[in-house]
Amino acid sequence: MTEKSDNAFRTISEVADELDLPQHVLRFWETKFRQISPIKRGGGRRYYRPQDVELIRRIKSLLHTEGYTIKGVQRMLGQGGLHKLPEVPAAPAPAEIEAESETGRAMSASMAELAATLSELEQIRDFLKKSVA
Repeated sequence: MTEKSDNAFRTISEVADELDLPQHVLRFWETKFRQISPIKRGGGRRYYRPQDVELIRRIKSLLHTEGYTIKGVQRMLGQGGLHKLPEVPAAPAPAEIEAESETGRAMSASMAELAATLSELEQIRDFLKKSVA
């Protein structure tokens, strides 16, 4: 399958696959968010513009990740449109993921070291309490 340009229109199945959403959810969101307005050709076939895809990506993030309700997102869109919606961060590159996992391993080791030190200090405290009493 050939990669489409970033500016190319996409069918509902392409958008559904790209955003990992069922097609019926996209159709439902069209009824709830008037800002999502794909071009409809003969036979009712939908074609989404790049800005439609970006809007749907942001709506998905707000609903599925941020915990907003449909009414909450509608209110956000009504107050300022697309510009008011928070940006959805791009997926990290493989090199970034590797760097994050290295950092995560280093932090885990540091946390384990701190936990051991804390445990040792608590034992010393308990010993001193017993000695004073």
